Amino acid sequence: MDHFALVDGELFAERVPLARIAEEVGTPVYVYSRATLERHADVFREGLAGVERKHLAFAVKSNPNLAVLKVLAGRGYGADVVSAGELDRALAAGIAAHDIVFSGVGKTETEMRHALAKGIGQFNIESEEEGRMLAAVAAAMGLTAQATLRINPDVDAGTHAKISTGKADNKFGVGLHVGPGIYQRLSQLPGISLRGVAVHIGSQLLSLDPLEAAFGKIGELVAHLREQGHTITHVDLGGGLGVPYQAATEPPSPADYGALVARVTRDWDAVIQFEPGRVIAGNAGVLLTRVIRIKPGIRDPFVVVDAAMNDLARPALYDAWHDFEAVRPNGTRMTANIVGPVCESGDTFAMGRDIDTVSDGDLAIFRTAGAYGATMASSYNSRGIVAEVLVDGDRYAVVANRISPAEIMAAETVPDWL
Repeated sequence: MDHFALVDGELFAERVPLARIAEEVGTPVYVYSRATLERHADVFREGLAGVERKHLAFAVKSNPNLAVLKVLAGRGYGADVVSAGELDRALAAGIAAHDIVFSGVGKTETEMRHALAKGIGQFNIESEEEGRMLAAVAAAMGLTAQATLRINPDVDAGTHAKISTGKADNKFGVGLHVGPGIYQRLSQLPGISLRGVAVHIGSQLLSLDPLEAAFGKIGELVAHLREQGHTITHVDLGGGLGVPYQAATEPPSPADYGALVARVTRDWDAVIQFEPGRVIAGNAGVLLTRVIRIKPGIRDPFVVVDAAMNDLARPALYDAWHDFEAVRPNGTRMTANIVGPVCESGDTFAMGRDIDTVSDGDLAIFRTAGAYGATMASSYNSRGIVAEVLVDGDRYAVVANRISPAEIMAAETVPDWL
């Protein structure tokens, strides 16, 4: 459930008409619903009621907006970060340092020092080399880094190849066959305290079967490591639960997912950690756009909108589906190609799509744009950076200003020898 609905024939975000936001802020603009963010955060937590000891860390990469993070901090969420920049955002939003988990395969020495100085709760180590670097950096600072070792279980998540992270040929984690040896060697280093293992097999998962397979392997590894004399207090199961980009899609519910986790981890005797992102933020946001013009096509007309691939990259990157709806639908339908103004054939949101009938100047939305939307935006074609808005009941605020092409250009310099 989300809080974007028709009221007297017009789309609202909670109690704010989207047309008002378009008039006052301009388009394109991302619009987030606080009520939806909070509801999804609560539903995910409730789904894990059967897991006695748990830690929830929102995947900041999915939506790093400070206001969004502030909302989730208020619901008791920590943060899963993959850069020093995301770490600083989480801290600025009021998330406690000890509730932050630092993931990612390419942490630098500078980032490690920064995170250690801030006192974050955990590093998820992706390789033996990274573990040795972290241990050395921490020891030089007179600190001990709390860490888990990320395991690659060689499980196909059944999702898009570009968001699959748990197969043997993916860049993430270490293989099961080498995990125990690496764990043993790293556990003996000063400056690091290994307290468990982590796993994350991919994003937008639509079946629990791959997760159960991966978790089963992790459970066996936990038992093996304990037999070797290691103390395991934390197991990070990552995130990846899918959302319904299309009405016909029925991803597992948080309740179903929670039941699986409770059953599989019943005897693990550890804090179970989670990194939800898309499942919290995806349907809590839309991209509001305006139709520039309708251009005739050979088969279907082109609906040219003012949002583009630089504002919402997922369709160009992953052939991703986002529902397209008129803000003021008139009850009729049309078949059309939805495209943006960027000079790339890849700037295409849909081809031959059955949509609400729209005309020049009409407002429309791309749904399920609250995750991996604005965070992936760019200034390609010297376009501005899209604005972001947060709605709360009958009020809204701009939570990320539109950055104009002139402002972007002002950050550049031409050397005096040109």
